[in-house]
Amino acid sequence: MPPAAPISQPVHLEFDDNRLLPMLFGEYDQNLVRIEQQLGVSLVSRGNHVAISGPADSVDAARETLTALYQRLKRGQNLDRADVDTALRFARTPGEPNLFDRMSGDGTAVRTQRRLVSPRSEMQAHYMRALREADMVFGLGPAGTGKTYLAVAVAVAMLNKGTVDRIVLSRPAVEAGERLGFLPGDLREKIDPYLRPLYDALYDMMPSEQVMRRLTSGEIEIAPLAFMRGRTLSNSFVIVDEAQNTTPVQMKMLLTRLGEDSRMVVTGDLSQIDLPNGVRSGLHDAIDVLEGVEGIRFIRFTDADVVRHALVSRIVRAYDARDKATGDTPHGRKP
Repeated sequence: MPPAAPISQPVHLEFDDNRLLPMLFGEYDQNLVRIEQQLGVSLVSRGNHVAISGPADSVDAARETLTALYQRLKRGQNLDRADVDTALRFARTPGEPNLFDRMSGDGTAVRTQRRLVSPRSEMQAHYMRALREADMVFGLGPAGTGKTYLAVAVAVAMLNKGTVDRIVLSRPAVEAGERLGFLPGDLREKIDPYLRPLYDALYDMMPSEQVMRRLTSGEIEIAPLAFMRGRTLSNSFVIVDEAQNTTPVQMKMLLTRLGEDSRMVVTGDLSQIDLPNGVRSGLHDAIDVLEGVEGIRFIRFTDADVVRHALVSRIVRAYDARDKATGDTPHGRKP
């Protein structure tokens, strides 16, 4: 059996603003309970003091987590369970002390009407900086890493500031082998299910009435990829989602829509290609052609950046391990 982790002397934290403690501790102390469960420590709160006891490394991580969350509240930022989990993840990152606190306060976060959106991994922070600085960004990686959500957040913030005049959201209408012609309803009813994730992200950033008003006015446009042909998108923030399901011809057409004072974000997961067997992904093709081109940034996420349920990260790793062992491609065929 491995030796037991050394037990440290209890560490005492004192917080100077009692008004923030209900938010720090959470309803029925649920944030403290979460930290105890994740780190294997004991937290005892009395007034504005918290005593932490347990293995030395875990005590240090708990102290860093609570301190970072408290500093976030002092800056006037909100706090939810996802923030607690993010602070815990950063506190357990070797050699990166105070990473959550630094990233929460370094100006990387963007504020929309409904929420403050902060990076929840170091790669997300790189991504958000790239979204602000580069004219074209490729966000690549598995589901749950925030590729589309963060792009929409930055787009909404820029629209609100007047940096861009409109947001254009597009994705190919190819999903899991289904075809539009077999779906019931008119064209809009056929298309909407494919665009639903983009609507969801918008409603998370803006009041619903404002989303509807801007959709009606054209300040926000959501359209399938085929509607982009022949257009020049100027003064726009363009997001191309699920780009792994484009063909090379479609991808070239999309990338060349970029007009003056615009920027484009292309997101995709090369492990979830739904194109017919034998059809090369336009995203894969674009990576091969454009890597190293000035003005284009590629941000590559891994399962370590998954910020959904913790089980999602384990699922991604399990599938990746299986594919490496069998040599399977995203189409389920061996090369």
